[in-house]
Amino acid sequence: MKRYLVFALVVPFIGGFLLLLTTTYQSGYWTQTSLGEVGKLFVVFFKTLQYSYLFGFLPALMIGAVDDILLHIKRVGPVLRILLVGITAFFLAVFTYGSRGSESGAVQFILYGLVGFVPAVISSWVVHKYIDEPQPAAASA
Repeated sequence: MKRYLVFALVVPFIGGFLLLLTTTYQSGYWTQTSLGEVGKLFVVFFKTLQYSYLFGFLPALMIGAVDDILLHIKRVGPVLRILLVGITAFFLAVFTYGSRGSESGAVQFILYGLVGFVPAVISSWVVHKYIDEPQPAAASA
């Protein structure tokens, strides 16, 4: 249960911020930027944070479920599990956000993929590092 709570709290927050950065980069916002413009970016982020959680809650729980399923496969170690969760989130984010805007290509593919990859890897690492994982039961003779 703690696993899903971590994913539900971390993924929409970081993913929403990365999505905002990606869309502002794609629109050309960063070509002439001052410190005041960066402040406006954070204001927009905190004003739209509720929507990041509204639309990011279920995808975050789905990625948490992938992490939970991979936890129960004995051959998959923690590092491989974190990478598999990140790769899954990368492709889900590309398919979800990749068709946004008029541009297409490798830069858009990678940027929108990182919107899913980074928060999923961070969440999976936090779960591995700070949440107790079930230990296999010893067989009684």
